[in-house]
Amino acid sequence: MTLSQPARPRLVDFHCHLDLYPDHAALIRECDSEAVATLAVTTTPKAWPRNRDLARTSTHVRVALGLHPQLVAEREAELPLFERYLSEARYVGEVGLDAGPRFYRSFEAQERVFARVLAACAEQGDKILTLHSVRAVGKVLGHLERALPPDRGRVILHWFTGTAAEARRASERGCYFSINSEMLRSPKHRQLVAGLPLDRLLTETDGPFVEVGGRPVRPSAVAQTVADLAKLRGEPVDAMASLIVANLRVLVAPVT
Repeated sequence: MTLSQPARPRLVDFHCHLDLYPDHAALIRECDSEAVATLAVTTTPKAWPRNRDLARTSTHVRVALGLHPQLVAEREAELPLFERYLSEARYVGEVGLDAGPRFYRSFEAQERVFARVLAACAEQGDKILTLHSVRAVGKVLGHLERALPPDRGRVILHWFTGTAAEARRASERGCYFSINSEMLRSPKHRQLVAGLPLDRLLTETDGPFVEVGGRPVRPSAVAQTVADLAKLRGEPVDAMASLIVANLRVLVAPVT
């Protein structure tokens, strides 16, 4: 089953770490009851089987196979496990690069892993990837341009904080952008989001890492992000919600 099949969502959370909440199984049921199409990203391949099994009968939750760049220093040895599971997964994430000061020492290893991930996705085809690109948007786009042709996989830049020029480059490559509430707190990032193509926008929470009122946000919290995006882009809230769902349906439609 894919997100493009009949049950129509109200909202979209395209990047959430469901398995890092204490009530993982209950949260899957909540996504279904609230009709929030949710991509449950994972941070290590070892997390894939349990996540896959818990969401197997879910209407609105899909699971992505990941190897988080911040964990590559400790988890690079899981890359063969990632490659073994990849044929089971249409969605891939969280993967990418992080050149922030805490993780820069592993950047060479991150690039090695990311290149292998992209090559495997390109070989299998029709994968949908949600990518981490902290202080590394140019490097991420360079890897994509070299290793993952647009007809071999689709890409969403999660929590994008690059430049306007990098946003244009990503848009020209066919990338989507998933927007969360933290991005819209910053005037600089609001200005960036205001210039992104409407037909490439998705919403996300990145929960439980994003908090509101001292508590981790839950997938249904994207309703506020939709409202904030609507205000930013001068659109009615209902129209923005419908647009984001329509963008999702285009994104996940099988490649023909």
